[in-house]
Amino acid sequence: MLSPEKLRRINELSRKSKSIGLSLEEAKEQSQLRQEYLQTFRETMRGTIENVKVIDPNGNDVTPEKVKNIRENKYLN
Repeated sequence: MLSPEKLRRINELSRKSKSIGLSLEEAKEQSQLRQEYLQTFRETMRGTIENVKVIDPNGNDVTPEKVKNIRENKYLN
């Protein structure tokens, strides 16, 4: 997860971009922070999906095989 300072800076740059615009340096910083945010988000989402177990109304495990395989390979390595 990104630090609160980085999240605050992302929001500051977004507001400034909408109001008066960004300098070239600020635009580069915004791009870098966005990439870092997206990478963190994707890693978190992947971890969540890999640890989900899907159960149907009858109590049967219907987790997709792809997710089961990823989980099994993750613990074998």
